Amino acid sequence: MAFYSEEEKSEDYLFKIVLIGDSAVGKSNLLARFARDEFYSNSKSTIGVEFQTQKMDINGKEIKAQIWDTAGQERFRAVTSAYYRGAVGALLVYDISRRQTFDNIGRWLNELQTHSDMNVVTILVGNKSDLKDAREVSTADGKSLAEARGLFFMETSALDSSNVAAAFQTVVTEIYHILSRKVMISQELKKQDPTWMGNGKTVVVLQGGNQEADVEPRKGWCCSS
Repeated sequence: MAFYSEEEKSEDYLFKIVLIGDSAVGKSNLLARFARDEFYSNSKSTIGVEFQTQKMDINGKEIKAQIWDTAGQERFRAVTSAYYRGAVGALLVYDISRRQTFDNIGRWLNELQTHSDMNVVTILVGNKSDLKDAREVSTADGKSLAEARGLFFMETSALDSSNVAAAFQTVVTEIYHILSRKVMISQELKKQDPTWMGNGKTVVVLQGGNQEADVEPRKGWCCSS
């Protein structure tokens, strides 16, 4: 998997990815580490809308991931439906050293499912895995919840970079694979019946045109540090 600068070539696909979870679980630092390889030890809660873009190459196709941060709204439980609109992927983040942030995962997942337009490819992320002595949520607990809710799973550390890129890449790669399968099925159906028109959700921009596909996460897949 390769990365490209903004100027090198235009993207084949554009995917919107959202970061959700309690305040101070490290969402902004995960984004900063992935997009700019930066970490802010004294970072404050994000204020205002913030998103970063990152380009990746998957199977020869250039993917532009537009990654949105909750902009501090989660402190007031005021994340709006507009934030989720159009998202096809999500990182659902908790802090392994704060059990309450893990206990709140169900609420965030329900909110994602309520406000999103389709099934969103979601990875459960146990962040701050470097805080081994302060751990309140075991890796086994994270895996168990992910398997029960049909999510991907990974533990990360924005501080030491472990698994950060892998978490984002997992989501983007799965979205692309699902889309590719849908496109292949659509093409086969059109060959069989030229009058067939698919019913789905617009999830990407493909070389200036829309491509319709539904997105469903693969259940029971998990990985940890």
